[in-house]
Amino acid sequence: MKNSVNKVIGTFSLVLLISTATFAQQGNSDEKPKGPPTFKQLLKEFDANEDGKISQKEVKGPLAEDFKKIDIDEDGFISEKELKNAPKPERRDRPRN
Repeated sequence: MKNSVNKVIGTFSLVLLISTATFAQQGNSDEKPKGPPTFKQLLKEFDANEDGKISQKEVKGPLAEDFKKIDIDEDGFISEKELKNAPKPERRDRPRN
């Protein structure tokens, strides 16, 4: 009897340990990746007509505000090269909780 109780406790402890380690490795899947978005990510989000270009009419938010700064050749589109050479946005302070 004592031996079977020890086996049950040992098995339970092992399962608990493995599940805790697995959960810890998964992290928070809701976290957004840090750093600026890639050109592909921006295309996926903003390229409404799927022409492979990001036009001023398609963007919104901070990208729309800075569009003219990024669109160096003033063709009305942001290219991958222009995005890579874009000025870094000013850091905005976040409210602390």
